[in-house]
Amino acid sequence: MHIESPKKKVAKSNKEVFEFLTDIKNFETLMPDNIDKFEVLDENTFKFALKGMPEIVLRLKEQNPHDKVILGAASDKLPFTLTADITALEENESEVGLSFEGEFNAMMAMMIKAPITNFIGTLSNNMDKIGQ
Repeated sequence: MHIESPKKKVAKSNKEVFEFLTDIKNFETLMPDNIDKFEVLDENTFKFALKGMPEIVLRLKEQNPHDKVILGAASDKLPFTLTADITALEENESEVGLSFEGEFNAMMAMMIKAPITNFIGTLSNNMDKIGQ
């Protein structure tokens, strides 16, 4: 299953966006309003839960300075990745596109597609909060 958010312009350099996204405690800033729990487990891992959804543990899997950050599920039960592609537009402006990639059976995919689409849409919209 592949889901992409629309690209979001951010009034920060690609370096600032990259540094924000690789400091995983900052993801709390991007979370939706219906967040039930957010907990940093270590410098590369955090756990969160949205109301009515199970807890999800995300780990920083890969980073390519200033243009890509990949988070992945810490559990192999539901393998997926959340990738932020960062593109420099100008000195103090960049564009961020989020994509979700996961291997799920048809029933699971049908159940989670809408919540995941909404979730990455909210993360994308909240990119405006970077550096505030």
